[in-house]
Amino acid sequence: MRDIPLQTIAAWEERYGVPREWRHRQPVTLEDYTIIKGSQHHGRAHDITMYIEKDGRIAVIAKPFYPAGMYRTPSGGLHDGESLETGAVREAWEETGLRIRLARYLLRADVVFVEGAREITWCTHVFSATTDDTHIEAIDRREIREARWAAPSEFAAFGRLMRESTRGGLHYRALLQEQVAAIHPVFEIA
Repeated sequence: MRDIPLQTIAAWEERYGVPREWRHRQPVTLEDYTIIKGSQHHGRAHDITMYIEKDGRIAVIAKPFYPAGMYRTPSGGLHDGESLETGAVREAWEETGLRIRLARYLLRADVVFVEGAREITWCTHVFSATTDDTHIEAIDRREIREARWAAPSEFAAFGRLMRESTRGGLHYRALLQEQVAAIHPVFEIA
């Protein structure tokens, strides 16, 4: 079950296109489960993930606990009553310092995170976005250690590092990247 009403998602599809859908069950560690559960304030069960493009490169971020060389695309949740556009612009700014415009609804990933007998149902909404900005820098330094531009060809190495981790949440992010790479035109140049 999604925490975002179906009529809202239908409006997103009308504006940004119908995304590819992907369903997945992901085993996670107790640490992952606790982090995901902790992010579910006000019933939140989603994230908006953005592939922000500029000149054939994609904006990526590193969380403070990521090992050297591990990056992923920015993401975050919508606040209560916040529109997709307002929330995506806010999250992109906080994580990258970039002013963005959403372009296309690429992927809707319905995932169940599983830790033992416990489960969390989650939905990741993936959008492409563009920017006119070239300077990239994390604004929220508490949540983001670094933001930078990456070539599409670098994503394979990011995915390998995620898979080497013991964290199921990072394994999910690696799989999510692969799903997007299969459908997103920017990866055709990699």
